Amino acid sequence: MSDKSGSSNGIFMGSISPSRSLCSFKSPFMIGVAGGTASGKSSVCERIMKDLGQSEKKNAHRQVAHISQDSFYRELTPQEIVSAEKGMFNFDHPDAFDIPLMESCLHDIHEGRPTKIPVYDFKTNARVPDEFTTVYAADVVLFEGILTFYYPKVRDFFDMKLFVDTDADTRLARRVFRDIQQRGRNLTTCFTSILPW
Repeated sequence: MSDKSGSSNGIFMGSISPSRSLCSFKSPFMIGVAGGTASGKSSVCERIMKDLGQSEKKNAHRQVAHISQDSFYRELTPQEIVSAEKGMFNFDHPDAFDIPLMESCLHDIHEGRPTKIPVYDFKTNARVPDEFTTVYAADVVLFEGILTFYYPKVRDFFDMKLFVDTDADTRLARRVFRDIQQRGRNLTTCFTSILPW
């Protein structure tokens, strides 16, 4: 399975919850995808969506939904905003996420109800005001993020758990490239945000 750079050196490991099966479970089959930053989680999910013919479909018609934990970064305080602009806020820490909202959205999805997912802007380190992505009932839900399995209530939603394991040097190179190209960071803030943690 290819990653964004076109290489295929990620290792994918997974397990299925023994108490649930695809045949008997009527709620969406929920798959958690975890791994280090820039390990290729999004690429794995995008490849699954593409191979199942879901990428080109509109949200309301998809049988497989893909949600990123990045959408659930919480709003920062004024002091944290200043730190984030200097690359000194740890976005990889569990406290960086809006956990109640994450749990609430996953619960709605698990119950087959449409839910609104915030749209997060990495260039401003804030949610886009009044903008959401609506996730409708689906047969399968992919939820990916660096801390997908950290929170017990979130972890318990998943029927299958996948971990994307990629070499640390490869992840570092990808993260710097991604943060500069896609998130409007410069080289200094990239390394400032990575090295202390």
